[in-house]
Amino acid sequence: MQTPKRPGRPSTIENASDSILQEAARLFAVTGYDGASISQISDALGITKPAIYHYFPSKRAIYDEIILRMLDGLYETVSTKVTELPPGRRQLRQFMLSHAAFLEENFWGFAAMLVGFGGMDDVETKAEAVVIRDRYEALLRRIICDAMAVGELRDVDVVTTGRAILSMLNWMARWFRPGGAQSAAEIAETYFTLIADGITQPPEPSTTAGA
Repeated sequence: MQTPKRPGRPSTIENASDSILQEAARLFAVTGYDGASISQISDALGITKPAIYHYFPSKRAIYDEIILRMLDGLYETVSTKVTELPPGRRQLRQFMLSHAAFLEENFWGFAAMLVGFGGMDDVETKAEAVVIRDRYEALLRRIICDAMAVGELRDVDVVTTGRAILSMLNWMARWFRPGGAQSAAEIAETYFTLIADGITQPPEPSTTAGA
């Protein structure tokens, strides 16, 4: 009678949890949540499915962790940068450039976050994500309000302006790819100019004959 094999230990890789999240983010961003599977993630990493389940109980848990890490990392990175500057246009510019740089440095995770946020179904995890998201939006609104208060931006609807800025920056994940002709921060610099200065060419001063 053949002795049954004992189950082996799950395959291990260095920094396994981070590696799983990075590969899963790429798959989720490319194929969507439903299009990616644990088998695809394990095959791409060259490990077993049990190895993945050793770190994460489900595909949904992997996706939720990506979203939370991206939101938390974005807030911490951008808030640290902007608080180094005094209130005004420079803070708004730094917010936009730092947001774009974070997007580029964490491209697949950021893209996965955008397509997956609305699909979070764990109540507690989604509530945590909403808290971080709202805190980030509040940071931007405060920056806009402060710039208005010091006279460097005209009075605007703060909520609408904040949403417009975030839409411009976040939408980059749909078409931008790292390594292109422009960095994400360079694109954000153009966006800042559009937001802060507009696109209307001021009229040339008229001259009076004989003056």
